[in-house]
Order: sequence, then C-alpha cells, then structure tokens
Amino acid sequence: MGVDFDLPPEAEQYRSDIRAFLSEHAPDGVYPPDWSRTLAAAGYVAPHWPRPWGRAASPIEQLVIDQELRAANAPRPMNPIGIGWAGPTLLVAGSEDQHQRYLPGLLDGSEIWCQLFSEPGAGSDLASLGTTAVRDGDEFVVNGQKVWTTLAHVAQFGILLARTDPDAEAHKGITYFVLDMRTPGVEVRPLVQMTGTHEFNEVFFTDVRIPAENVVGDLHDGWRLAKVTLGNERVSLSGEGALWGRGPTAMDVIDLVRAHGGADDPLTRQRLAALYIESEILRLIRLRTVSATVRGMEPGPEASVRKAISDEHGQHVMEMAIELAGTGGLLAEAGPYGDTAGGMWSYGYLYARALTIGGGTSEVQRNILGERVLGLPRD
Repeated sequence: MGVDFDLPPEAEQYRSDIRAFLSEHAPDGVYPPDWSRTLAAAGYVAPHWPRPWGRAASPIEQLVIDQELRAANAPRPMNPIGIGWAGPTLLVAGSEDQHQRYLPGLLDGSEIWCQLFSEPGAGSDLASLGTTAVRDGDEFVVNGQKVWTTLAHVAQFGILLARTDPDAEAHKGITYFVLDMRTPGVEVRPLVQMTGTHEFNEVFFTDVRIPAENVVGDLHDGWRLAKVTLGNERVSLSGEGALWGRGPTAMDVIDLVRAHGGADDPLTRQRLAALYIESEILRLIRLRTVSATVRGMEPGPEASVRKAISDEHGQHVMEMAIELAGTGGLLAEAGPYGDTAGGMWSYGYLYARALTIGGGTSEVQRNILGERVLGLPRD
C-alpha cells in the first residue's frame, strides 16, 4: 500500500488564514518596517509554540504556514539560537517572568541570542565543563571560558551552563542561566574562519555577576535542560537549506543542471540522484520530528539521525556545485553554470567543513544513536 502525502482538507483553511494575514499586513508583497514584530505577535514565527507565543499549530498547519511564507518570500526574524534553542528551553523550564521578559524580543529578532556551552576542554564531553558560578547573596559570580560561541559578538543574551556544585558528579551540579552579554566582565574575542568571516567567538568571564532570578529551572538541574536545548539544536541545525537551514539546497543544484540541458556524464547523474534521495529522506525525517515536537514531546534520537545525515548532505551539495563550476570553482564568486547565488556556493563550500563539527560532531551523533536506539554499551 502506498503512502498518501497529500494534505487533509483542513489545510485549505490554514492556507486561507495565512494568505489573509499576508494580504492585510503586507499588501502587494510590501513588508513594513515592523513586519518582524507583527509576524511574531500573530504567532507565525514559531507557530508550533503554545499561545500566546505561537499558535499551538498542528503539524499540518505548521507546514502550510511555512509553505505560504516561503511562496510569498516573506522575511522572517534571523535569530537561530534564540528561536531554535533558547526559546524552547525557556518554554519548558522558564518562569512566567522569564517568558514575558525574553520571548517577545527573541521571537521578533530584536534581541539576538547565543549559546555558551562548549569550552576548550569540554566540547563533545560537555559534562566536564569547568566554568564556575558561585552564589553570593542574590547573585552568582561566574568565572571561566567558552569557545565556538556563534553570534556572541552581536548577541544581547546568552544561555549559559556553569558548575554550581563542584563536589557533585559530572552530570550534576550544573546550572542553566540566562546571561546579559553586556554585563561587566564578559569579553568576546572573534575566531576568524577560512571563509574570511567570523560567526564563532571565544568568550571569557571574569567575576561576572548574574542575578539569581536568571537561573532557568532548578539549581543544579542544568544538565537536564542542556539536553532539551541540544535536542532542539539538532532539529534547528537541520533545516531546509544545506548550511544548517540556510543557503542553497540540493534542488537548487538539480534545477540548475536541468535548466542547462541536464548532465551527460552518467556518474554525475548518479550523484545528482543521490543528492535528491538524501534531501527527500531528510524532508521525511523532519516531518516526523515536527510532528513529535507539536505533540509536546522532546526531540528524540531521530534528531541525531537527521543532523548526522544533513551535515554530510550539506557538504555533498556544496561539493557538487563547485565541481559543476569547473575551473571557475577556484574563484570567490564561483558557481555552477556561472550562477553565483550571491557568493553562497563558494562560501558554502568552505563553510560546509564546519557542519559535521558544530552542534555535536557526526561521531557524537552516531554514539547517541548506538546507545539510545541500538542499546549498545556506552563509548
């Protein structure tokens, strides 16, 4: 028996609703300066979140909203860590005061967030982190260092893991904080990539004072919340684009080949077919993950499956594009058949090396799958 992927009849009502919203607030496709705030207030930035922050959307409604916003080329707030990782964790464990303070600016992109987890000696083995937070009255005093912190140089807030009980075993005694990145004692140093740009940073803490009210959840319960964040991270880093949800896709490469008469070389055709198959597998896994998230379930092992596949898929997409560019692939503005995609092909080819490292290496994802899905002994 075949599988029917057609959307049910109620999808048309969802489609009518989002189209009416677009027509009212962005007539003729003209998006006003306060568009991001309007989109967030209507619950369309993270529609699967509970009201009032989202629309408590079903999987079908969420897919329809995404389709219509894409079709309308509607801009959406660029705050990947805030919307994808920090926000879901705050919804799970944050207080009502924290919701009211942080979620509006997080959703409309007016307050950018970063994640302060990895350290020089605690990357894949995050539980061994050494940054400390010592209670001093109504504050915690933080000292230590984080590394590979994406967007720290532009972030207003960060989600921070720090050790609050040095005598507890590794996975205990860690607390989850919200940190105002403008706090005295926070120093951000850029890490320049081979792309010539920098998204990553080192962050140093010297006697940084965080109010006790900025603890998320319970004291010493940060490891449990970190797993919530990292589960959402693996979902967020596995979006539609080949570069952690950004940039071109496999279909962009395939469409370019079609537009230029196809590929004569059979090996090239096989590789293009493999790209398409990978992209379809990822799309179907994403539907499963979205469905689980909307039902209120935390992302499961399938998030690690998707991240491991999608990171390698992103590298395959960019490698294929640069190879199709021929000798022009050596140029900064290279692309297949002269298509530069605004420099994204050459940039993406270089940046794609980071995909199988950031957010938990592919090896770590496979360890998770071996232990949690296959029941293998711990590595």
